[in-house]
Amino acid sequence: MKLKLFALLALTFGVLFTQAQRKPRNTANDTIRSNYNPAALFSPQFYTEKGNEIHSPNGEPGPKYWQNRADYVLKAKIDTASKLLTCSETITYTNNSPDALGYLWLQMDQNTYKKDARSNFVTGNQPKVDQHTDGYIIESVAISVNGKVQKVNYVVTDTRMQIRLPKALAAKGGKINMLINYHYTIPGAFGGRTDYTQTKNGTIFEIAQWFPRMCVYDDSNGWDTLPFLGSGEFYCEYGDIDYSVTVPWDMILAGSGELVNPNEVLTAKQISRLAAARNSDKTVMIRTAQEVTDPASRPVNKGTLTWHFKMLNTRDVAFGASRAFMWDAARINLPGGKKSISMSVYPVESAGNDAWGRSTEYLKGAIEYFSTKWFPYPYPAAINEAGLAGGMEYPGILFDGINDKGKELFWVTAHEIGHNWFPMIVGSNERRFAWMDEGFNTFIDVYASDVINKGEYAPKRDGEYAPGGGNPADEIIPAIIDPASPAINTYPDAIPEKYRHPLTYFKPAFGLILLREQVLGKDRFDYAFSNYIRKWAYKHPQPDDFYRAMENGAGEDLAWFWRGWFMNNYKLDLALISANYVDGDAKNGVEVVVANKEAMAMPYSIEAKLKDGNKYRMKLPVETWLQNKATTFIMPTISAVESISIDPDLALPDVNRKNNSLTVK
Repeated sequence: MKLKLFALLALTFGVLFTQAQRKPRNTANDTIRSNYNPAALFSPQFYTEKGNEIHSPNGEPGPKYWQNRADYVLKAKIDTASKLLTCSETITYTNNSPDALGYLWLQMDQNTYKKDARSNFVTGNQPKVDQHTDGYIIESVAISVNGKVQKVNYVVTDTRMQIRLPKALAAKGGKINMLINYHYTIPGAFGGRTDYTQTKNGTIFEIAQWFPRMCVYDDSNGWDTLPFLGSGEFYCEYGDIDYSVTVPWDMILAGSGELVNPNEVLTAKQISRLAAARNSDKTVMIRTAQEVTDPASRPVNKGTLTWHFKMLNTRDVAFGASRAFMWDAARINLPGGKKSISMSVYPVESAGNDAWGRSTEYLKGAIEYFSTKWFPYPYPAAINEAGLAGGMEYPGILFDGINDKGKELFWVTAHEIGHNWFPMIVGSNERRFAWMDEGFNTFIDVYASDVINKGEYAPKRDGEYAPGGGNPADEIIPAIIDPASPAINTYPDAIPEKYRHPLTYFKPAFGLILLREQVLGKDRFDYAFSNYIRKWAYKHPQPDDFYRAMENGAGEDLAWFWRGWFMNNYKLDLALISANYVDGDAKNGVEVVVANKEAMAMPYSIEAKLKDGNKYRMKLPVETWLQNKATTFIMPTISAVESISIDPDLALPDVNRKNNSLTVK
């Protein structure tokens, strides 16, 4: 019996050994110098925490997911002479968390302009001595309990305010009303995101981050109280915002949401023109250049007017106001037959078909594309406002550059309105993970440039995707090989300005392009990404939710990609080591040796250029690199080959393309 078993094993081993001899040998692993470590890149247990009932392991909100809610009623007025904004604010805060809350935290962004603000001391951001305000001047803070108003203790720390409650706010549905009266001086041009500037026919006010907003209380950090330092933007709760702004009679005010009192602030002619615009795919003038200086373009000619807006299920609102505004509009066509309206306001200096005369067209086109491709635009209006902010986004309104024209205006408009998907709809935490809004948005507007108006302004090259105007795969390489370059998953305020665009915008966007076009394929990627948007609309995803959603939706373990591209700046260097006919005969194909010389891996294409003018191409999966630093395989060509090349489309961020091709002798 033992002899028979031994003989059987010997026979089996002999067959296996013979089969092994027929396979291409990977002896190159023993001779090629490489920094690649398969065990490190493909290490298991990428996630440090298991999914749970709040954040499911499939990347979706769990059955016990919760988030709190903040509803606002704001009554503001602007003194245009003193540049003073005064406001009475009522916040209704709902605590849906499982925790009783003994204190509440609010964001106080206007305090970033104070002389002692922490943001003044972030490297590269120091303002000049005349570029300060006093921030919020708090007149009173009170709470309403059972209809009884009582003052409450509060402490302001830089750009945060803590309200210390006399009695904890109950968990799982407890509500409280806060009443805050305040005023502040509107910053001038130095405001960056909120400011005022003079034009030929009047001052333009861009008003954003203008009211104390609730900090988010979530299951990841409790109260998220990171200070506002500039690069890290916003993390806000969702709710309904009802706001009124009183300004001089001759001003036009364009704000987030729906204008609910048009009969009080618009002329009959303007109301009629707006109605026409809601049914027109072509831009309709609401207030012409000639009417800007005509008092008849306003319903009254003295005193003040109060503009009243409402916006539902939003995380913020902003507005622009000026007597200098021209105004135009057109219909937005949304999936399912729904409609919205695209509008632009701008001074006469910005008019013209080569400039802001096409703003509404650009805005409409971008929204229609994003709505069809990813998720329907949810708001009653979208506004592009010309001013100094030069590229800033808020729900339903953009602040874009007053001097922008042509492709620059199109690109900035598409990018800024794209932010209404990330992070206005998908409410990620910009203050911690800027790449989840800037990177994702840069990704979707790259494709928008290819599609809108038959690619009139394609490909997108605006300093956010491919700064030098060349091949994107090559242009990200300087940020990858720079030893001082931080990883994508770095606090945005900790990223030096030199690396902010490459690492916050460009690299995550290009990473998604790699996933879509090289790793998963367009169908699988689009399905998983759309599902992520849909499941996290109006909620607060964390990075792990995105990673898990893409893996589950596409059916692919992508830990190697997240680890190499997002968590680290691993380099990719695929090298063609040799390419020779099998047994010296072209009819037997070409034996190819490819090495991976750096820490990153990718699936890749390899192409044989045949001497008869044809080409033969193979696609190798990322599993090529599960075990090997170098791999040997046969390309089954049957005729004479001129040359072999790796990544013939230059789609991969290969740091050394000089070793990517060989002539076959």
